[in-house]
Amino acid sequence: MKKSFLATALVSVLFLPILSAGYQKPNIIFIMADDLGYADLGCYGQEQILTPNIDQMCKEGKKFTRHYSGSTVCAPSRCSLLTGKHIGHCYIRGNKELRPNDQKPLAKEEVTIAELLKTQGYTTSCIGKWGLGWDGSEGHPNKQGLT
Repeated sequence: MKKSFLATALVSVLFLPILSAGYQKPNIIFIMADDLGYADLGCYGQEQILTPNIDQMCKEGKKFTRHYSGSTVCAPSRCSLLTGKHIGHCYIRGNKELRPNDQKPLAKEEVTIAELLKTQGYTTSCIGKWGLGWDGSEGHPNKQGLT
């Protein structure tokens, strides 16, 4: 309950000033890619690998220059991103494979940014690798606020 309240308060602090000023809610597209470095995209200075579509999105939106991964490996990084917790408090702290399915699933008690955005009227989606729960598990994206 306390975690849910704090996370809801965070979303409210971020979006209420925008909404009270008469602006529409912003569209949010967050791209997380394994093994993609800061300077691997044109919008951050890359000149050899062309990324025109992402570069255009950066020109039309907001570009973040002080964002760091929550961990050095994929599952805990995703857990950190989705829950807003640092790795010391994350439910998933390492890539622990549970055969034959997938990585350890995210616990149903965890509150994700997707769940909070849904309370603010957003439609959420996950495209590509999830790695935090398989079909039927409590960590499946459809049970964590994503569709």
